[in-house]
Amino acid sequence: MNIIWHGQSCFEIRIPSNQKEKKTIVIDPFSLDYGLNLPPMTADILLVSHEHTDHNNVKAVKGKPFLIDGPGEYEVSNVFVRGIPGSHGSFEKKELGKITIYTIEADKIRICHLSDLNQKELTPEQLESIGEVDILMVPVGGSYTVDGEEAQKIINQLEPRIVIPMHYRLPKLTVNLDGVETFLKAMGQEDIESQPVLKIKKQDMPAETKIVVLRP
Repeated sequence: MNIIWHGQSCFEIRIPSNQKEKKTIVIDPFSLDYGLNLPPMTADILLVSHEHTDHNNVKAVKGKPFLIDGPGEYEVSNVFVRGIPGSHGSFEKKELGKITIYTIEADKIRICHLSDLNQKELTPEQLESIGEVDILMVPVGGSYTVDGEEAQKIINQLEPRIVIPMHYRLPKLTVNLDGVETFLKAMGQEDIESQPVLKIKKQDMPAETKIVVLRP
């Protein structure tokens, strides 16, 4: 499995089906109004966690993907997806609405994408629905989501094998967010070098929680 981050909460997950084919999942493609660019993407499955424009640019994704945009259980080409309700919380006293947390099971790996989660902690019902997590994609930029210290609490609840921070400040991003450094400091791991892609197999999962910083 190859995992690529394009900024904000947008990921491209490439899953091998056999030696000649692969399935591609795209999560939360963003509008170009936020200062970042999206590369050309073609997907088999497209996940949208909520209807804010930095998460729902479905027209940017080519092909004829199976669109999932809310809670429920789905199976597409041996990929299992569960959508779980979550809260976007509020910003400057304005309610931001609901989000969908997604779990994805493919290639024997279980991924959890927390979208723009803005809860102090996950509820018992959410934890039960999410279950065990191999790879956790967690927002850390604050303001509209949990910040670095709050993300640490969520990580402690889920105890994933790999953590990929997302939704934080990047050059040219027009949204005011904390940098990833705040999160890494809270986790006591400030010397992590970023990488362009995470290539991982189930048998290569670390025994203890590892943070992987991807660069778009």
